Amino acid sequence: MAKFKSDFLNILSERGFIHQMSDETGLDDLLSKESVTAYIGYDPTASSLHVGHLMQIMMLHWFQQTGHQPISLMGGGTGMVGDPSFKEEARKLMTVETIEENIASIKRCFSHYLDYDNGPKGGALMLNNAEWLRSLNYLEFLRDVGRFFSVNRMLSFDSVKTRLDREQSLSFLEFNYMILQAYDFVELNKRYGCRLQMGGSDQWGNIINGIDLGHRMETPQLYALTAPLLTTSSGQKMGKSASGAVWLNADLLPVYDFWQYWRNTEDADVERFLKLFTKMPMDEIARLAALGGSEINEAKKILATEVTSILHGRAAAEQAAETARKTFEEGALANNLPSIEVAAGELDAGLGLLALIVRAGLAASNGEARRHVQGGAVKINDKPISDERATIGTGDVTADGVIKLSLGKKKHILVRPA
Repeated sequence: MAKFKSDFLNILSERGFIHQMSDETGLDDLLSKESVTAYIGYDPTASSLHVGHLMQIMMLHWFQQTGHQPISLMGGGTGMVGDPSFKEEARKLMTVETIEENIASIKRCFSHYLDYDNGPKGGALMLNNAEWLRSLNYLEFLRDVGRFFSVNRMLSFDSVKTRLDREQSLSFLEFNYMILQAYDFVELNKRYGCRLQMGGSDQWGNIINGIDLGHRMETPQLYALTAPLLTTSSGQKMGKSASGAVWLNADLLPVYDFWQYWRNTEDADVERFLKLFTKMPMDEIARLAALGGSEINEAKKILATEVTSILHGRAAAEQAAETARKTFEEGALANNLPSIEVAAGELDAGLGLLALIVRAGLAASNGEARRHVQGGAVKINDKPISDERATIGTGDVTADGVIKLSLGKKKHILVRPA
């Protein structure tokens, strides 16, 4: 029996998205009676979002699929300040030019999850809070909005207390962030009738601030819904891998590497990730989750292909799966593996193994590369290399015209002479 009256909350509940709601009954009633507008904000701290953002993006996807209007809000204004929530130190300030470049790059991934042309009220909205934040008159803003905020209450939020308890500096600039985010909610309600803000559980205090500000500034009742902050079963934070961030933009992370990230999912996480990150029916997810032993690897491949197909397209996902099959099951050299180019002159002269490992992105430093070699994890053309002083040259180029550099069983880079 369904727990909620609204399709949206039922889907989120059965798939594991819900952590907190500000007024469960009121929000459920609203969602079951009318088409609602909701938003999630994304500050442009890099040129791409990463896997850690996917959970919230999927919430917007299901929101639209159940007949509502999602807003993906770009933080062109708040990004100039930086969210201090649970950060140990202040974010580095970015120029307006960098912020705009990051926003333009980030926007590319959203169209794979949201329909901006069709849907309730004309489709999803892509907005930028710079539109109303950058033009604010500071004195008027302090008088009209700042007077509603209690410093005592702001200091009680976990995101602030954690920083202060560690005796780490919290600048006045960062302290303003929660006021600006609260104002976003009120402004979005005024302009677009937005009634719901969603986000990760670390945003709870900021979202509640917006609801309180809306009440004081006489908006209709506003609502909050947060998702749990996700970690793997071994405790690793989502969005990171051993080699760095798992970016959503293909120019920062090849499609094959994205697919491989999901293929390497821990056994205990397969069912949960199928629910959160794919659009597969729940009965099919239950069937895959029941697989045991070596069969769980088939479920991982399906997970990887389904997640990758949403972001990069079905053809690219299946190509990545086929590349993995040829590489791992047939031992063949798949030309779709990630590759780097090295000048032919460098190979003629001989390139140090450690330098090549670092250049290929398989290690962050020569020291890390050396440890990989000493641990027996490095291969050239599928042959183990134990000499950290080895040089790689034209004599290592195979008949296929490449050098295959491998780290462990799952990371392979093709080195192509340029």
